[in-house]
Amino acid sequence: MYLLHIGNKNYSSWSLRPWAVMTELGIPFQEKLWRFDDAHAWEEYRRGAARNGKVPCLIDGDTAVWDSLAIVEYLAERHAGVWPAASTARSWARSAAAEMHSGFNELRSRCSMTCGVRIRLNEFPEALERDVANIGNLWNDGLRRFGGPYLAGSAFTAADAFFAPVAFRAQTYALPLDPASAAYVARLLELPSMRQWYAAALRESFRDPPHEQEMLRMGTVLADFRMAS
Repeated sequence: MYLLHIGNKNYSSWSLRPWAVMTELGIPFQEKLWRFDDAHAWEEYRRGAARNGKVPCLIDGDTAVWDSLAIVEYLAERHAGVWPAASTARSWARSAAAEMHSGFNELRSRCSMTCGVRIRLNEFPEALERDVANIGNLWNDGLRRFGGPYLAGSAFTAADAFFAPVAFRAQTYALPLDPASAAYVARLLELPSMRQWYAAALRESFRDPPHEQEMLRMGTVLADFRMAS
């Protein structure tokens, strides 16, 4: 059985992507969560699992696959449904996932994933407005082209998984979205995999100081639904 190494569910957007693919598509796996605040555990992880010491990392027997996009492609070679079957939709889905994987830097830096908190941003600069608008345009393009309710058609695929962290960010920071994009976020948040991840994130009582400090630099906490630390 696959073993997927992940980080804190409250924070780890990179871990969420392959986790959501495997959970939503019913691909059996075990998970191992490594706490960001446990330096000793991370040294153990670097020695025993991921060459680069980062999450996520998928272990399949003697094979280690690191980086969320590489993990998804590895799974796609072995399981149907990770990408759309139709060539045009598959090409679009891969491009959209790659764009999310390498882009939208202002959104990443200003709105880190913090599932269990609601935050009012101190600033909403033009660069962030552009990122949010561009994501909305991308989503609308996919929904129109392939008919929805998911980005590349009627079924959830890795393209949706790559934007799953954006759905949590939209919830946390009340990002301004057009109606179709807001409806798409609502659909993602209601997926069984997303509800399961979110519930687990709320149960985490441990905190990572760098993530918490970054959150407080960027905005004001309006509500915190996480278990007390």
